[in-house]
Amino acid sequence: MPIKIGQLAKRTGFTVETIRYYEKEGLLPEPARSHGNYRLYGDEHIERLRFIRHCRTLDMALSEVRILLQYRDTPYEDCGDVNALLDEHIQAVEVRMRELAQLKQHLTVLRQKCSDRAPTTSCGILRALADQSCHT
Repeated sequence: MPIKIGQLAKRTGFTVETIRYYEKEGLLPEPARSHGNYRLYGDEHIERLRFIRHCRTLDMALSEVRILLQYRDTPYEDCGDVNALLDEHIQAVEVRMRELAQLKQHLTVLRQKCSDRAPTTSCGILRALADQSCHT
């Protein structure tokens, strides 16, 4: 049974704007239109949006999602490229984890510069941040 975009948004957890954006970007197939020119969506749109949401919860970029959707739309193709895409994504996550670990270390060192409650004029954190800004 066809549904309108507002109902699709409620059922999938996406906003109407996001759904329209995904349509414009070609991630969703063009919906049918009612006699009043309303967009009408079906189960295939719901399923596709759920697939996109799952990919996004795995922190995949829309460019990666687009590629995965293309492979999904050609079910008899070899999935070796899908494996390669996921391997690249795993490597990117590993790089990001190292960067976040470095950020945590930097914040921990910064936090140690002020251990007591004191007037902000003598705050070691604020002084360290000011000193860092002069060197960048």
